Amino acid sequence: MGRSEFDMAEWKHTPSAPSSASMTSLARALSRSKLSQPDAFQLQKSVSRSAAGQSRRRFSSSSESPDISPNVEARVLVINTGGTIGMTYHNNVLSPEPNALVETLRKLPILHDEQYAQQTRLYEYYKPPENTLVLPKTTHSADPLFHGLSKQNKRIVYRVLEYSPLLDSCNMTTDDWATIGKDIEKHYEQYDGFVILHGTDTMAYTASALSFMCENLGKPVILTGSQVPIYEMRNDGRDNLLGALLIAGQFVIPEVCLYFHHKLYRGNRVTKVDAASFNAFTSPNLPPLANAEVDIKINWDTVWRANTTAKFTVNTQMNRNVGLLRLFPGITADTVRAFLQPPMDGIVLETYGSGNAPDNRADLLDEIRKATERGLIMINCTQCLRGSVTTSYATGQALSDAGLVAGCDMTPEAALSKLSYVLAKQNLSIEEKKKMLSRNLRGEMIADLGGAKLSLSDSRFIQVIAKSLSISCKEELEAIRDALTPTLVCVAAKIGDIEALEAIREMGTDLSNADYDGRTPLHIAACEGHLKVVEYLLGKGATVYARDRFGDTPLRNAVRFRHKDVVRLLRKTGAHFSREEMEDAGTELCSLAASGDLEGLEIWQLAGVDMTMCSYDGQTPIEVASATGCEEVVEFLKQATSYQTQVWNIKLLTSICVYILCVYIYIYIYTVCTESIQTPLNFSLFVILQPFAKII
Repeated sequence: MGRSEFDMAEWKHTPSAPSSASMTSLARALSRSKLSQPDAFQLQKSVSRSAAGQSRRRFSSSSESPDISPNVEARVLVINTGGTIGMTYHNNVLSPEPNALVETLRKLPILHDEQYAQQTRLYEYYKPPENTLVLPKTTHSADPLFHGLSKQNKRIVYRVLEYSPLLDSCNMTTDDWATIGKDIEKHYEQYDGFVILHGTDTMAYTASALSFMCENLGKPVILTGSQVPIYEMRNDGRDNLLGALLIAGQFVIPEVCLYFHHKLYRGNRVTKVDAASFNAFTSPNLPPLANAEVDIKINWDTVWRANTTAKFTVNTQMNRNVGLLRLFPGITADTVRAFLQPPMDGIVLETYGSGNAPDNRADLLDEIRKATERGLIMINCTQCLRGSVTTSYATGQALSDAGLVAGCDMTPEAALSKLSYVLAKQNLSIEEKKKMLSRNLRGEMIADLGGAKLSLSDSRFIQVIAKSLSISCKEELEAIRDALTPTLVCVAAKIGDIEALEAIREMGTDLSNADYDGRTPLHIAACEGHLKVVEYLLGKGATVYARDRFGDTPLRNAVRFRHKDVVRLLRKTGAHFSREEMEDAGTELCSLAASGDLEGLEIWQLAGVDMTMCSYDGQTPIEVASATGCEEVVEFLKQATSYQTQVWNIKLLTSICVYILCVYIYIYIYTVCTESIQTPLNFSLFVILQPFAKII
C-alpha cells in the first residue's frame, strides 16, 4: 500500500502570560479571552496510493473489466423479525408471510439493482445469494432517499436474515430481544450497520431494551417497520426501509435508533402516538437525530457516543419481574399493595404532572414506603408526554421521601427496559442499582446540567473570524465552526495536543468530525502513533469504524505506520479488519515474509489477522519465508500458526461437546417422556457417541 505523509511546518510559540505558559499555541488561540496576533502555520498534505492487492470482483459485461473496489460498497444486515411491513391478508386479517419479503424486494427497482448485481458478480461474492440485495445507483432526483450511492459513492449491499416464525410485535418477549441482540453480536464484524424490521406496536420497547443490552455499541442499529404492508400499492414500508438502509450504510451513528416517516430517533426516546398515521412515532423530549428530507441532515451534536475503550458486547440478562403501575384518582391502597407484592423486583410508577402523587393519602404512601424498604426499586415517571420529574411540589417530594428514584424525562418504555437491565446485575447492591438508575446510561434521559459548557459564541477565536466576515447570527456561527473545526481538530491530533482538543471540544465540536478527506482525528492520531491522544479521543466517543475516502480505518493506519501500542488499544476497543481488508492481507503477509520483515508480520498478527492466509497465487506466508530461507520468520510463523490451530481445535472440540451433550439430553428426555425407547436405537447411539464421550 502507498503511504500517506503529513508534513507540517514547525509550530512556533509566542510569548504568553505565565498562567498559560504550559499551553500550546493552538490551545491558547482557542481558549484565551483575548486573541493576539495568530500564530502562522502552513499545512501541506500529499497523498499517494499504489494499487492494493488483487481485485475480488470485476464487471462481467465490460471489455475492460474494471475492478470493484470494496470501498464503494457498504454492508448492512437486515433482521426481519416480522411486523406489518411483511404481512399479507389471510382470511381477511393481516398475518406474517414467511419467505415472501426478499422476493418482493427483489422486484422493486427502488430497493434492488439486479443489473448491478449481475454485472459485478455480487452473488458469487456475498453469501447466501438468495438473501442478498443491493440498492440502485444514484438518480437525477435531488432527494437522497432515492440515491443508492452516498457522498462517498458507496453502494448499500444488504442481506436479509429472516426469523422463523415471524412475529407480530404484540407477541415479542425478552427472549426475542436477546435473540436479536445475539444476532447483532454474531455478525457485528461482518457488517457496517444493522436494520431490524419490527412491528410498530412494541417497537419502542424493543428499541429501548436493545439500547441497554448493546454495551459499548460502535455501529448503527436501526429499527423500522410500517403501518401498511410493503406489498400494498400505497404504503410507508418502502420509504422507511430505504431510509433506514441508507443511514445504516452511510453514517457511523453508534446508537440503537428508530427510523420512521423520514426521521431518525434515538431508540430509547421514542413512543408510539398514532395507530392510524404514517407519522406514528415521536420523541417528546429529544429532537430527531436525523431528518431525511431534501438532504439527510444528521444532528451530530445530539448523537450519543460510548465514552469508553471497552469492546462491544451484548448483555442478554434482563429481569422479568418488573412492571408499570399508573396512578389514577381514587386508586386504592389494596390495589397498590397487590401490585407491589413479590415476585415483583421493580416498578415504574407513572405519576401526575412533574412526578406528583397525592400527599394526603397516608395509606398509599405507606404501602409504597414499605415496598421500597423491603428492597423493591421504584422509578417515578410522569404520565405526561413531555416534561420531566421534579421535586418542585410537595406532592412530588413525598414520593422522593418514600424512596423512589426520579425518572427525569424518560419514557415509560425506556424506564421499564432500564429497570429490567439494571436489576439483572446480581453483583450490585440495592443502593448501587439505584445510583445506576439515576445515571444517564444511553442518552435515555436528560443529561447532567451541572457545570455549563462554553457556548459557541464564547470562543474569542470564532468571534474574531465572525466579526471579520460581519457575521453574528447563531446559524452562521455554526457554519463557521463546522467548516473550521474539523481541520483544526485534525491538526491538534497531528501534533499530539490534547489541550487544544479539549478546548475545541468545549466549543461544542464533535471530535469524530472528518476533514475533506474523510479522515477523523483518530485516523491522524493512529498514523502518528500518539497513544495518549488515541486514548483521549476514544474516551470522548470517537469511533474506530470511521473510514476515510480511501476506505482506511484508524486500525489500518496504525498497522501501516507500525504503532503497536495503538494497534493494541484499538483492538481492545473492538476495532477489526473488514472482510475485504482480510482478503488483501494474504498478499501483504507474503510480501513481508519474502522480505524477511518480522516487525511487519508481528503487527499484522497483533491486529488479528490469520497468519495462514494465502496470497493471490495461493502461497502462504510460511511457504514464502521457507523459500527465501529466512529462518527467524519461519519460526515466528510456525508459532503463530500453531497458536491459531490450537484456538480452532478448542473451538471445534467445544462445538462437538455441546452437540454430544444436546444429543444425550434429547435421548434422556425422550426416554422419560415415552418410557419406551427402543433398545437397538439406544445401543446404536451409544456406540456412535462413545468415542466423543471420552473426549468430554
